[in-house]
Amino acid sequence: MGKKIVTFGELMLHLSPEGYERFVQAEKYMAAYGGGEANVAVSLANYGFHAVFVTKLPEHEIGQGGINALRKFGVDTAYIVRGGERVGIYFLEKGASQRPSKVIYDRANSSIYGAEKGDFDWKKIFAEADWFHFTGITPALNDNVAGICLDACKEAKKAGVSISCDLNYRRKLWSKEKAGQVMSGLCKYVDVCIANEEDAADVFGIHAMNTNVAAGEVNQEGYREVAKQLIERFGFQKIAITLRESVSANDNFWSAMLYDGKEYYFSRKYNMHIVDRIGGGDSFGGGMIAACLNDYAPQETIDFAAAASCLKHSIEGDFNLVSLEEVQRLAEGDASGRVQR
Repeated sequence: MGKKIVTFGELMLHLSPEGYERFVQAEKYMAAYGGGEANVAVSLANYGFHAVFVTKLPEHEIGQGGINALRKFGVDTAYIVRGGERVGIYFLEKGASQRPSKVIYDRANSSIYGAEKGDFDWKKIFAEADWFHFTGITPALNDNVAGICLDACKEAKKAGVSISCDLNYRRKLWSKEKAGQVMSGLCKYVDVCIANEEDAADVFGIHAMNTNVAAGEVNQEGYREVAKQLIERFGFQKIAITLRESVSANDNFWSAMLYDGKEYYFSRKYNMHIVDRIGGGDSFGGGMIAACLNDYAPQETIDFAAAASCLKHSIEGDFNLVSLEEVQRLAEGDASGRVQR
């Protein structure tokens, strides 16, 4: 089995109306499972790594269904703690044209929300591990879960494990001020930081010049200074920023930037017609981690991560169900979409 990556976060039940129906139209819902760190674990398992997902889930059948969904794609669920009474839910209404997608959370008092520090033996979990990944969604749940994240980071450092974090700011979970305070403490332990075009501004108040995300105007050059300031503040080895230019809910331009403290690297820009954008950032994170662990050169790394995420936008559900070879093919320039025979 390949290198071992540990991810920690909440696995949620994902309920969506059929097709592009609105919530108020829905008479039936499609059910799946997903969550930021779980999505990353599935990506990495698909690329041939030993991907471990850590969380807390209830002992009933809905919790077991989530575990089975991860096992289906080869994720190691051995360290999932059972307990609590509910799986968090998020409802997704898929947007179309100029109508944006909408998410409604029903996750209060989920099993992970009530997790205790003693639930997780991080020393055991990080045995022979190479990498640890978490996102800003998990510490946003409450102070106790934020403390568990901090414990994990400290133990990962002791074990010589590389750490990545996707800032992933969610305004429905916490304020910008609280996010800045908590994430500043966690980011001191992070080697590879991943962010989107809004995160640095929302969490740390670092803004890109000549950028208006709501209008779909993203100035690539402005993010050079954002990345530089983040590395100066936290000492990251690398920072990767995704750059989404939204034409509509269905059509986006997609690219990314990597800064290693010395040079800036930009991926090619993809013109995407979107099937499902949920998990797009997570698929980018999975691609970044895979490229780093495979010792890709910096330009290859950002090209691979951007290509992985581009492909995810063509796949229904939270998980990026693509192979290493499919991502490499797109990263190397085969973007025609022609039938493979």
